[in-house]
Amino acid sequence: MVLDLRAPMDGWISPLAEVPDDAFAGGLLGPGLAIDPLADTVCAPAAGEVLAVHAAGHAVTLRLAPGLDVLLHFGLETVRLGGEGFAPLVRVGQRVAAGDPLLRVDPGAVVGRAKSLVMPIILIEAEGWQWQPAISQGLVAKGDVLGRITGAGVAESGAEASGEALSRTLRVPLAHGLHARPSARLAARAREFAARVQVEKGEASAAITSPSAMLRLGVGHGDTIRLLAHGSEAREALDALSEMIAGGMGEFLAVSETLAAPVIAPLAVAVSAPQPGDRLSGVTAATGMAVGHVWRPRRAEPELAAISKGEAAERALLDEALASLRAALTAQSEAGTPQQKAILSAHLALLDDEELVGEAKAAIAAGASAAMGWRKTLWAQAEALRQLPDPRFAERAGDLLDLELRLQWQLCGEEPEAPLPPHGAILVAEDLMPSEVATLDLSRVVGLATARGGPTSHVAIIAASRGLPALVALGEGLMLVSEGTPLVLDADGCALEIAPEAHRLVSVRAMIEARAARRAAALASAHEEGRTRDGTRIEVFANLGKLSEAAPAVAGGAEGCGLLRTEFLFLDRQSAPDEDEQTAQYVAIADALEGRPLIIRLLDIGGDKPAPYLPIAPEENPAMGLRGLRVGLARPDVLVTQLRAILRAAQGRRVKIMAPMVARVCELRELQGVAAAQAALLGVDLPEIGVMVETPAAAVMADALAAQCAFLSIGTNDLTQYALAMDRGNPAVAAGLDGLDPSVLRLIAQTCAGGARHGKWVGVCGGLASDPLAVPILIGLGVGELSAAPAMVAEIKALVRSVDVADCRSLAARVLEADGAAQVRALAAEFIGGLA
Repeated sequence: MVLDLRAPMDGWISPLAEVPDDAFAGGLLGPGLAIDPLADTVCAPAAGEVLAVHAAGHAVTLRLAPGLDVLLHFGLETVRLGGEGFAPLVRVGQRVAAGDPLLRVDPGAVVGRAKSLVMPIILIEAEGWQWQPAISQGLVAKGDVLGRITGAGVAESGAEASGEALSRTLRVPLAHGLHARPSARLAARAREFAARVQVEKGEASAAITSPSAMLRLGVGHGDTIRLLAHGSEAREALDALSEMIAGGMGEFLAVSETLAAPVIAPLAVAVSAPQPGDRLSGVTAATGMAVGHVWRPRRAEPELAAISKGEAAERALLDEALASLRAALTAQSEAGTPQQKAILSAHLALLDDEELVGEAKAAIAAGASAAMGWRKTLWAQAEALRQLPDPRFAERAGDLLDLELRLQWQLCGEEPEAPLPPHGAILVAEDLMPSEVATLDLSRVVGLATARGGPTSHVAIIAASRGLPALVALGEGLMLVSEGTPLVLDADGCALEIAPEAHRLVSVRAMIEARAARRAAALASAHEEGRTRDGTRIEVFANLGKLSEAAPAVAGGAEGCGLLRTEFLFLDRQSAPDEDEQTAQYVAIADALEGRPLIIRLLDIGGDKPAPYLPIAPEENPAMGLRGLRVGLARPDVLVTQLRAILRAAQGRRVKIMAPMVARVCELRELQGVAAAQAALLGVDLPEIGVMVETPAAAVMADALAAQCAFLSIGTNDLTQYALAMDRGNPAVAAGLDGLDPSVLRLIAQTCAGGARHGKWVGVCGGLASDPLAVPILIGLGVGELSAAPAMVAEIKALVRSVDVADCRSLAARVLEADGAAQVRALAAEFIGGLA
């Protein structure tokens, strides 16, 4: 019998002996070769049956014929990733043909964390078969023949089985259980004895000399196993093997290390395909509703030149491609929306980053081609960003991966062919790149839905700027929805409805038309003052994160900026901005507001929201550690630089200062002392200083804080997570967060009462200010200023003009007695539905 073993993906083939791992290089698992991958999908090298899919998702074992098993093990020490970055596409027992996809890898989640990306391809059960490699080293494409396997195989042979059976029970201390490497070492040691040894886990068992059977057994850290030995050397075998396992084989779990359970969701195993009528829950990236059907475009990938033509030639190629991409991005920026211009400016800054380009050229100097040097550098940088705990920073990894792909197209001298979406398409993907969203044909695409991603990514920002409803983080089940399936995308309700009934589609279409009419009316009156029907003044401001957002906010009716997130102004910086740089930014934003008020929040960073230029030591609970104002007080050099910049920018402008994450009056007083001292040194007036109420402590102490400051502004996002003890970055509990929970509303009521006691105004600058259902409640509780997302300002102002304060107070009193957020939302919806 003759079998061809084919390349499972594009890549560079090398001998197994060059793999930097003794178990693989030494042939303990069996003969084979290795491939350095140039693609993200591992395919079957031959037809066979899936014997095992490792719990961590990084390895698949196939049985090609009786007595012939092959292991594909992506990367080295990838078992430590606990499944992050791996999505198995097959299940145990499934038959596959050569070339069928087995495993999808997210390079951004693996690069930089694995010891190596090289993938050993090993014949781990090949007794009676001979391996004849066709290539020992070089570039291959998926499907190329790597070698030939010849033989007839043998029936499973029994080891010496005479003598009484002996057993030993052990608890496995290895950090990642008996995965490929330790299984190979155990198999090699067991073969030294005249004994047959079985490993039992529960009711399942495997021959210890069979690495593939051991992998199928799935022995993990802390599992209890039983070794059962027969043969003349059974006792000696048990002693030796037990000693190896009990000794940890160099893979003990460190005292400081916590072992996470695998986080993968095997697409074909644990995740079931959504059924008609099902709803997938996600996170709103851009508000709105849409009716359409699934469209899953195929992302075009350029062919990478993996072989270097020499350092000088490759450096020249990289420089030429960078120049071409820079020109293309500049042209797109000039024709784009303000939000797109801001994002493309950030991309251009990355292309001009000497450190980034320098790393790529260093890789070229080490022998890489321009394509591979650029890929290696940007994948590593993307991975570093993804490791940051604040999702707003981590989501910027997508920008680097976008630049990586765009430059690859420049290197190969081609333009990717844009797929043509059908009319009424809802684009469904695992994740998207900013450039893909920016170029979508909005006459055909009506919404976006992704399995991954976050609400503050540039993809989300572009979608919102283009008026495209979008849901992210819908989970891997989304990828099992069939092409063409009807969908209702309800980004406002954080839900994607799968194949809803016909009457639901008709109803939603009517709602979309009605909303469009309301939106048009709101925009027509956007510049009217925010004032209720009974004449009460409610200011409606916009939250800003960069200069380019200011002018569109004003055009949309914003009466000022209620929150300038200063940490976002220098998001991509490796070095701290100096006083002059900050002053210039604040002046430009204040001037873009054309004399309207500007509230500048001091840097809000910390262990859970780090800035690259201000490293903070890891903390067990960073959200409750060195964060917000505490960072500034602990780093007076940073605080003083920012305060001086704000003081200079405030002269002749309507600028106020807001302190984040204040919990105690003494923190406010210390800030006021530093600010007053700097104002005296500069010889300028001190602007008003307010407090951002984000902790329950600040809410219950609102009256004391109001006695010392100029205003209070409630950050409902953090206030909600602290009040409900739910980390908004933890997917296990984040779905339960709702700022309209009565406990949060009572804290807001207490804050408003504390401010009123001292005649200080109270605003809301968190997510609730952009939620139409929350607006009448907030007004009823005593809130006098709402700072919303720029795109929502016109609608919020229109809603303010439609309510009466007395009615809002009545509603607020009712919802404070509600038993949960769902009841609050129902009462608010009923109230808004009854407005004239």
